[in-house]
Amino acid sequence: MLSTVKKTRLQLSRATDTEKKSRLGQFLTPERTAEFMASLFPDRTAQCRLLDAGAGIGSLSAAFLDLWLKGDLHFQRIEVDAFEIDHTLIKHLSRTLDSYNKKAGFLCNIHEEDFIHAAVASLTGNLFSKPLELYTHAILNPPYRKIKRDSAYRLALRRVGIETVNMYSAFVALATALAAPGGQIVAIIPRSFCNGPYYRPFREFILGRTAIRHMHLFESRSTTFRDDDVLQENVIIRLERGGKQDLVTISTSTDDSFDDIAVREYTFDKIVFSDDPEGFIHIPAMPPNNNDTISRSVRYRLADLGIKVSTGPVVDFRLREYLRDMPVQGTVPLLYPGHFNDGVTWPIEGMKKPNAILNNAETQKWLYPKGFYCVVRRFSSKEEKRRIVANVVEPYMFGGVSMLGFENHLNLFHDEKRGLPEALARGLAVFLNSAAVDENFRCFSGHTQVNATDLRLMKYPSRDALIRIGEWTMRHGMPAQDQIDARLGDLIE
Repeated sequence: MLSTVKKTRLQLSRATDTEKKSRLGQFLTPERTAEFMASLFPDRTAQCRLLDAGAGIGSLSAAFLDLWLKGDLHFQRIEVDAFEIDHTLIKHLSRTLDSYNKKAGFLCNIHEEDFIHAAVASLTGNLFSKPLELYTHAILNPPYRKIKRDSAYRLALRRVGIETVNMYSAFVALATALAAPGGQIVAIIPRSFCNGPYYRPFREFILGRTAIRHMHLFESRSTTFRDDDVLQENVIIRLERGGKQDLVTISTSTDDSFDDIAVREYTFDKIVFSDDPEGFIHIPAMPPNNNDTISRSVRYRLADLGIKVSTGPVVDFRLREYLRDMPVQGTVPLLYPGHFNDGVTWPIEGMKKPNAILNNAETQKWLYPKGFYCVVRRFSSKEEKRRIVANVVEPYMFGGVSMLGFENHLNLFHDEKRGLPEALARGLAVFLNSAAVDENFRCFSGHTQVNATDLRLMKYPSRDALIRIGEWTMRHGMPAQDQIDARLGDLIE
């Protein structure tokens, strides 16, 4: 059946305009991804109630049912509840599921209604809606769209104890709430839920109700939904409702061909650190390279080190009248990400961004005293090998000015809005530019953005160790990447 579904998916993908895809936030699941997701379900129960929320044309249900027909899943009976709100897809969904009607023990229910409101009504015992029986299985490719703070969705979700900011996490949370004890949930979702403060309530919700059994990561960010031109790092996750947390299986593949899949098991304390109040979910690199060699010594928060990190305070469009293309009398340097490329270059003639900002009573509160700062760009470019790219701002390169401006696309490490000791700033930069840090950051961050919150919650070596690294750098000059990686463990211990 999946070959027929594939033809339909490709036709619809080409025929559906980008605006509609974006508005609905839903992209149809490629068949090989659907097959892989279906294969993750354990074969344990005789009866199956399958939830397919945001079912589209039925790709996921078809993959699941094909395994059943082949005998890989030994259910005596399957009942499918497929929810789809897009009327134009209903006829395709019906055609997909109707093809299984000749199989004894199969029943399907297509719900052309909003899954969030239907699920909330069932969970709250709404007298005017039909309750949904608990599901033994759920397979999801939920819509990806933000939920506004004051929207009807947000208010409805709060009625069942779900606080989240995106449709995809709402669907997974509701599937969890509707799952029977031991129920299995397999979903392909953006990796963004693994970290960041906005998804903390969602992480608490699923970690408090499920065990993580399996996570699969694609090394390429552009292949999973290539037919829809989606550039998003996705993870496939399997959760078990009420399960006792044990080992977690981590698998990776370059793309959705799954030809080079690698599998490894990890203890849960390698996935969610017991001392992390944010509950970040880490997906360890495979094979592990640099992390384990230095992890014992990298255990301090910035607060332990007396260091702060902040987003650059200068938002240029709000201070436009005070900006100057090049430095003139009464201005101080204004640093953008464009000034940081294999070191710091300032000013840059012909740059599209201004190089200077007036230093006066109106701008003083946005400026920092001249000093040594470690600076990390908030957005790394596609061409860069590392997510975190750190540089040291050296005060003597700016002449006699007393203050510096840092634009909003930079993060800077400082000491209560003052510069750091030179050795500490340099040691921080070397540590942040190491392969071990890059590997660790990729374990919980699925995007190229590096927020101050991410940097604040990372672990660091001791202050003394960072100073030792900085002093080594000052004696030998800025080391090459292979030198940093080779010596880092020795310098931290």
